[in-house]
Amino acid sequence: MKPIRLPEPPGSPPRGVPDIFEGGVYGVVKRAVIIGNGFPASENQSIGLVRALGLSEKQTLYRVTRPSGGINEYLHWLPVSVHKQIYYIIRLIYSYSQVLFTTKGSKVKSLTSENGGNVGLSSILEADVKSIVTMARGTADKDGPLLVVACGRDTISIASSIKRLASENVFVVQIQHPRRQVSRFDLVVAPQHDYYALTPHAQEQVPKFLRKYMTPDEPPTKNVVLTLGSLHQVDSAALRSAAIAWHDEFAPLPKPLIVVNIGGPTSRCRYSTDLAKQLTTYLKGVLDTCGSVRISFSRRTPDKIATYVRKELAEFPKIYIWDNEEPNPHMGHLAWADAFIVSADSISMLSEACSTGKPVYVIGAERCKWKFGEFHKTLKERGLVRPFTGLEDMSESWSYPPLNDTAEAANRVHEALAERGWRLRP
Repeated sequence: MKPIRLPEPPGSPPRGVPDIFEGGVYGVVKRAVIIGNGFPASENQSIGLVRALGLSEKQTLYRVTRPSGGINEYLHWLPVSVHKQIYYIIRLIYSYSQVLFTTKGSKVKSLTSENGGNVGLSSILEADVKSIVTMARGTADKDGPLLVVACGRDTISIASSIKRLASENVFVVQIQHPRRQVSRFDLVVAPQHDYYALTPHAQEQVPKFLRKYMTPDEPPTKNVVLTLGSLHQVDSAALRSAAIAWHDEFAPLPKPLIVVNIGGPTSRCRYSTDLAKQLTTYLKGVLDTCGSVRISFSRRTPDKIATYVRKELAEFPKIYIWDNEEPNPHMGHLAWADAFIVSADSISMLSEACSTGKPVYVIGAERCKWKFGEFHKTLKERGLVRPFTGLEDMSESWSYPPLNDTAEAANRVHEALAERGWRLRP
């Protein structure tokens, strides 16, 4: 795999030139704020982009949090600000009713505890618009403009508000399509399949009277960067480090080493133990051509699927199933695997595997609908993946140009900053 080298931004000065000779510190971006939503797959994209831009050591993570547990589980479809307001009202009503109806000396139960408040908002660095805007404005003269990178639906209102209130001091990148008004951000990084709703094939699947409600509702504009998959932290440097860190565990294993990554069903990729049965049957069919097999489950993998896989494959000495205990071998797997088998539901796991240039086999792609089906169609057309059939010779090696979405998105950030007269500190 060739090392990933990011192009220098247009007109960037030679390394070592003091900022003062290039227009002062104000035009130099040397720090980043990440707006997260608590979901590792989303936050990993933001962290990956900041890493590719060389600002990992100058990043601060803020997180948009929702109340959790109890009635809150039925309110996650609401915008996060509305959800918090409703929950605040519910708390007031609940507290008032307890005071009104509780007899003297009775113990009042805590609604906060019942609704997950013990793991709630005060224990996490909250993504507060006012404090971030104040910080960006107040430190601009000394520390230069602030790069803000956000990912996920709950971060959209926060990131767009920061852009609106501190446009002179920030450059805001929103990862994943915000559905409407991409002009609220300096740059939007979105996968191609987010625009599937605009294709003739998608339009045919939706009744005419509903088409006006489909999003996004316009083609990508100049400030939209299209990717094939998800952004992530896997680059040549990370793979080299992982290869060294996991050498003693993986180097002695018989080759080829096959890594199997199993995710979990989603609304657009539905399956149950039926896919687990298909996977284990196919694995047994190719086991003679495997040297070693390492299997990992994600946080989303249902217990019944994990239990079925463990039961079916427990007797095979070539197969090792990770027990979910730290340290997580994921980066070691990416560095040392000779080939991957990945469940179709996880765009992030597929994106990472395809960034290695090694063979990637997918199981369950036919179960993915709407834009996720389009994602798999594109992967296959570009030769990045093949369907896992159970008839493969796993010792066969094939390759393709590694998927390089993160580096390409970072390059577009460089270009957009240069158009504004700013640059990243070399």
